[in-house]
Amino acid sequence: MGTLIVDVETKATTWSDLPGITRGSLTHWIDKGNYTEDEKRKKREDVIDRLSLSPFTASIISLAVYDVERKSGAVYFVSDKVEKNFFVDDFTFKQRTEKEVLEDFWEGAQSYDVFVTFNGRSFTLPFLYHRSIVQNVLPTADIAKERYVTRQAMPYHVDLIDEFSFHGALTHRPSLQLLCGAYGIENTSLLGGEEIAAAFADKRFREIAEKNMGDVQAIYQLFEKWKQYFAPRSFLNGIEM
Repeated sequence: MGTLIVDVETKATTWSDLPGITRGSLTHWIDKGNYTEDEKRKKREDVIDRLSLSPFTASIISLAVYDVERKSGAVYFVSDKVEKNFFVDDFTFKQRTEKEVLEDFWEGAQSYDVFVTFNGRSFTLPFLYHRSIVQNVLPTADIAKERYVTRQAMPYHVDLIDEFSFHGALTHRPSLQLLCGAYGIENTSLLGGEEIAAAFADKRFREIAEKNMGDVQAIYQLFEKWKQYFAPRSFLNGIEM
């Protein structure tokens, strides 16, 4: 049974580089609304600030994976510099284009029975699948999109934000940082998600990749907590077969 922790970092496409039809679809409701000019400006700024959250207006600039059973990981990251492979802890860092990032991911994905993410159903998986279409990369695994682990078939997908928020029943969905703080888990990430765009513009590509690694390490530790305290017996029995 192979288990893979997966996390991505993304960067928005520059607003002026988006097709006109895309910009129009994102802002037409603002122009039609009964807003003052100042309100319209603020709403447009908010739209632009959120571009990195959609696979239709952003791209993957780093993808980190960690093999739970082998205790080894890799980070594939985009850089406009020529970067040699390097190593941090149990992770190998490799420079790639976005297309190569996806090709490497899907090539390895065939070997796994469980995929673990944090906010994967709403973020990571949509990026992996939609950006694969954009880059003409064929997915090799049908990662479970069903929300409940007890209703899934292999390969399973454990989205920890769903699991720890009781599938949305918790009043406030906890962030990765909040859960790490509560459970005494160290997260070595030096960047916040809102700082990724500035770091990319400053060409701090390795820093982004190492932030991605830190998040995957934290997700792995949360997964171990989940297995011990939350995981349904049917899931544990399934992965032990």
